[in-house]
Amino acid sequence: MMWLDMLRTPMAAPETPRLKAMRLTILACAALLVVTIVSLAPLRSVIGNGAGAIAALLIGVLTILVPVYATTKNRADNAYLDQLVAVREAGDAA
Repeated sequence: MMWLDMLRTPMAAPETPRLKAMRLTILACAALLVVTIVSLAPLRSVIGNGAGAIAALLIGVLTILVPVYATTKNRADNAYLDQLVAVREAGDAA
């Protein structure tokens, strides 16, 4: 038996479609932000000062979405772990 098999605590709740969509949106926004920052000079020559606005918009979206995701994920994990503890306690009592 490996040491990892001896760990009885699950690491996370199953991912819901809503959490998956938020996670993928965060990853996409982060990737777009990287591309925007790397290509800021060419973007500025094409669209002017709007290039900075694109980066600011992506930062704003991430500033809102990351805490919402973290809070929602934490609540889902806690509810899942509470459910597992209740099932385990019910099994031990029987």
